[in-house]
Amino acid sequence: MSEDLEELSFSYLEKGWHDLAEREREVIRSIIERKQISRNVNRLIDEDRTFGQKVADEVARFGGSWTFLISFALILCAWVILNTFMLVRNAFDPYPYILLNLFLSMLASVQAPVIMMSQNRQAARDRLDAAHDYQVNLKAELEIREIQEKLDELRERKWSELLLMQERQITVLEQLLKKVTE
Repeated sequence: MSEDLEELSFSYLEKGWHDLAEREREVIRSIIERKQISRNVNRLIDEDRTFGQKVADEVARFGGSWTFLISFALILCAWVILNTFMLVRNAFDPYPYILLNLFLSMLASVQAPVIMMSQNRQAARDRLDAAHDYQVNLKAELEIREIQEKLDELRERKWSELLLMQERQITVLEQLLKKVTE
């Protein structure tokens, strides 16, 4: 089997088996063994997520949504209206809204790193997707080359058969011409 792999790697990639990256060797193995190489990368990543990663993804998903933006704007407006107009004498956070600024700072200090964790995971997922796409594309390219070689071989064989048939026809025509002229 190793000899078959090495021979295949030379014929397709004009490189030695050991010069190939592991990803490329895996693609060649999948061709020889007729195995599917494509897989759902998102499912694999989602299965391995920890609780913290799930929370980070949900916070990032919600923090970047219109629901969050609209509800946050409504809460801010309610806070300002409540403390400016409704509770004129006994406002719990009078202008300049120091308590509100404290809450906003705390929210930003917690939300930003969580969103960055989620973005880092997304970048890792994108890298994995790109590597998977490379493998699938490489396998497709190698299989297309194999099909092209088979088509070329078939075309050559057909041309040979056609030439042989044409030679026979010429021979038969020459014999007929000989008989007619005699």
